[in-house]
Amino acid sequence: MVPGDDGYDAARAVWNAMVDRRPALVVRCASSADVAAAIDFARRNDLEIGVRCGGHSVLGISVPDGGLMIDLAGLRTVRVDPEARRASVQGGALLGDLDRAAQRWGLATTAGNVSHTGVGGLTLGGGMGWLARRFGLACDNVISYEIVTADGATLRVSESEHEDLFWGLRGGGGNFGVVTEFEFRLHEIGTDALIIDHTFDIAEAHSAMRRWRDLLSNGVPQQATPLAWVGAMPNSPDVLPQLRNRTVASLGFVWVGDPDEGRRLVPLVAGLGTTLAERVQGLSYLHLQSMDDEWHRPGTRRRYFKGHYLSELSDQAIDAFLSQGADPSAHRTRLAAGSLQGYGGAIAATSDDESAFSHRHAFVEFVASAGWTDPAEDDEQMDAARRFGAALEPFASGVYVNTLADEGESGVRRAYPAAKLARLAALKRRYDPDNVFHLNQNIRPEQ
Repeated sequence: MVPGDDGYDAARAVWNAMVDRRPALVVRCASSADVAAAIDFARRNDLEIGVRCGGHSVLGISVPDGGLMIDLAGLRTVRVDPEARRASVQGGALLGDLDRAAQRWGLATTAGNVSHTGVGGLTLGGGMGWLARRFGLACDNVISYEIVTADGATLRVSESEHEDLFWGLRGGGGNFGVVTEFEFRLHEIGTDALIIDHTFDIAEAHSAMRRWRDLLSNGVPQQATPLAWVGAMPNSPDVLPQLRNRTVASLGFVWVGDPDEGRRLVPLVAGLGTTLAERVQGLSYLHLQSMDDEWHRPGTRRRYFKGHYLSELSDQAIDAFLSQGADPSAHRTRLAAGSLQGYGGAIAATSDDESAFSHRHAFVEFVASAGWTDPAEDDEQMDAARRFGAALEPFASGVYVNTLADEGESGVRRAYPAAKLARLAALKRRYDPDNVFHLNQNIRPEQ
């Protein structure tokens, strides 16, 4: 497709409504051979290459302005072998495609929390989700990859084939080629899930959050993912009356599996303090995986965020989180929302040396997020997320590569320790010495 063709504007539209770039050419691929041909054409014609699956990056880096966009939307097939507990997932599949196919047999693998996210982008960066504390990250559950490299070769990559690349693809992002198929290990989880959370007025949240932190420190079952959120509630009929126009903190857990077992956590959450609202909600795993889809619907909001890993959650870090990066000297300060998601369990049990993914011993992952619709608010909204990120930075131990935005090389150096970054750069020199695939959180060959 070229500008003016039917479907061109839909193909170039991505999650972040701030992104409005126009590729010279969009190639919708239906096979690895198509991908190889697109790469060859782009290189011969000196066109910058972007690779689009779900298009969920904040920077919209899958859309090259004036370049060639490889659109993987024609590669969405998911095949499940329920007896072997394996799933073959094409490179353009979305998380919902994988979840729906596997849940027919009560199976799943770790995936993110929004069903229209691309499997490829999530997994290549690591892949956090509600099953990670129990079964490891998405990348920990990949058995093999099919990848088209910068020279047009199609490789099968596994523990026994191209082992160096197998290490790098598990957390190294899209730096080494275009993955056209993933083979995942699946797990029996049933079809049920449970959400347990209590909502506190911000003035009451400090002591409650310390108690929540202590629950995490003392160990909670790996089936439970600790979750905290802070932000301003709108004045909306969809919001409980007692929460409207208030800044609140929500603390609790997401449980996947037998909900009756999960309800054993209810007394623990009930002991956190005096609440404004309480929720114990049983739901299907598929509903859990898609319940935030509307808020994250592509193209509806302008978006920006900042993230950190925290190796511990001190009292001072809790205070900074609940402050949302507020500037006390400002007459009027817009604030971003923020979340914390608990790590540990199977994530930390996997050796840090096994894959490019780093910071496995993080205690929690922090993300400050802003979403808005008016372009006139761009600077104010992004500044709010940056202030929130800056407030937590003194407590940070690193960053998840999939939450990097516009930090550039400094962000990449925070995502990977120096030794890993050197190893990744060596891989880049071997498989993409000309840095053809640089529209990503880029690992340069000469790094």
